[in-house]
Amino acid sequence: MMFPQIPNLHALGAMALTVLALWAFTRDRYPLEISSFGLLAVLAAGFAIFPFGDLKPAAFFYGLGHEALIAVCALMVVGQGLVVTGALEPIGRYLAKFWGMAPSLALFVTLVLGGVLSAFVNNTPIVVLFLPILISVCLRTGSSASRILMPVGFATLVGGMATTIGTSTNLLVVSIAADLGAVRFSMFDFALPACIASLVGYAYLWLIAPRLLPIRKLELDNASPRLFVGRLVLEEGSPVIGATVQEAHTVAGDTLNILRIRRGDSAIVPNPNETLRGGDRLRVQDTATHLTEYAQALGATLYSSDSSDHAVDETHPLSAEDQSVAEIAVVQGSLLDRTSLASIHFQERYQLVVLALHRQGKDVPSPFEEIDDVVLQQGDVLLVQGDREQIAKLKRSAEFMVLDGSTAVPRTDKAPMAFAITLAVVAAAATGFMPIAVSATSGVLLMLLTGCLRLGSAIRAISPSVFFVVAASLALGTALIETGATGYVTDVFLYVTQGQSPVIVLSALMLLLAILTNVISNNAAAVIGTPIAIGIAAKLGLPYEPFILAVLFGANMSYATPMAYKTNLLVMSAGGYRFSDFVKVGVPLTIIMWLVLTYVLAAIYL
Repeated sequence: MMFPQIPNLHALGAMALTVLALWAFTRDRYPLEISSFGLLAVLAAGFAIFPFGDLKPAAFFYGLGHEALIAVCALMVVGQGLVVTGALEPIGRYLAKFWGMAPSLALFVTLVLGGVLSAFVNNTPIVVLFLPILISVCLRTGSSASRILMPVGFATLVGGMATTIGTSTNLLVVSIAADLGAVRFSMFDFALPACIASLVGYAYLWLIAPRLLPIRKLELDNASPRLFVGRLVLEEGSPVIGATVQEAHTVAGDTLNILRIRRGDSAIVPNPNETLRGGDRLRVQDTATHLTEYAQALGATLYSSDSSDHAVDETHPLSAEDQSVAEIAVVQGSLLDRTSLASIHFQERYQLVVLALHRQGKDVPSPFEEIDDVVLQQGDVLLVQGDREQIAKLKRSAEFMVLDGSTAVPRTDKAPMAFAITLAVVAAAATGFMPIAVSATSGVLLMLLTGCLRLGSAIRAISPSVFFVVAASLALGTALIETGATGYVTDVFLYVTQGQSPVIVLSALMLLLAILTNVISNNAAAVIGTPIAIGIAAKLGLPYEPFILAVLFGANMSYATPMAYKTNLLVMSAGGYRFSDFVKVGVPLTIIMWLVLTYVLAAIYL
């Protein structure tokens, strides 16, 4: 077999743009939605300037209304309905009790339960449900959460491979295969190979993975300052007597946070133009170190807010009053996702002060100067301090995952309705009564009409990055197919693997997708890989199913890096993991799943 002939210029351009797009998807400089929208614009403009056959530039926008994309977005919203109403609360309650009786067996049950639920529901709400429960169990038993959270997170990814609606990747692969006239999969057509591989994967996650992970305590709360409320009394000779509040900020530093001014029996709002006088008592809030520095800079005496008799010293230290510290994770559908604390007036809205931000194992260096303006993303963890009731109120909102050591899960009277709607969505699609896009959108409508979801929560549940990556990937797939680029890549792949058995070709394809999905978007890998898999099967004269499923399973193996899947970021933050921990546990899991699925697919289809 000779090396394939170089295709036309349009195909070369499409392949070059593919490489550029995949590179852009791995960069943090621009959000995924911006890179994806840029790809859409470049494709449409490029083929408008340089036409190719009957391919119309507008064809690249058809993906925005593609059945698979509609289904993906609708299922996100349905899953959010389960979270907001607390429909999964009974599962969490019984699971917490089981962990208290038999932790080792409970881990296996949690792995399997997470996998089964993820086969029908987006795995993000499953992870959001499990993490607080598992953290609470670990705090009570003295166990290490770092040895539990990652295996459970991976179990939901493994379980998501079992059905056509388990992940957005599954929906895309199945939909593209049908569009290309290859094969139409029903909901459980590939459940058997997925379940066989899952059992092996769960055994690894139960018996081996915890031993590969270190015993590590989350360092966020230890590394972050604690806020105190104190009183600075301006003594005679203070350099700021006669100065304004704004000028006092200049003297002490911009981080000075004056809550209130007491002058005699009067309480004064600290407006910037308010003039300070001798004897004024400034109620301030900051770290102990900063409060001491402010006292020195302002020529004031520092008193604890709960004491009127003693200045702060070694005998009379600062008191943090009746306040609590908690960690909250930003999850899909949260008001904070893709916005900043300042833009939603977080402190005023929730009466909580943010002490620190934790992102992918790194704290923001200067929280008092930078946190308010940081655009937050899913997986970020905020260390907050405030009244216990305010933290409880935040937890009841169901827009945040509060890691406070409590197993309590928000639950409303709409929970049974939300669960019934979700069950109906799955049943309608599984029985073939409705296509999944139709049943899912109907489910969204019912969630809204019954009050299970508000429109704002439904809109926030749709991830812009997933939406635009899927749309851009579908457009890129159109360019590759129509220009003949996929045919060329197929020929190159067959040239490299010539002389090998079909099983080796199948295995190589799956491994290639498994590597790609940990580096780039798994949806992009699936859209690009599916037509190539169909081309390989056609040229080898073999069934389409095993090669399409090789792409589907390979693109779901997002285990080796924390960036490979959004729930990996949640697990990373909650468990205090490092990048190397994902490699240490995720790479062996990838190899296990790859080998088992290769054998199972070959045994069933080849």
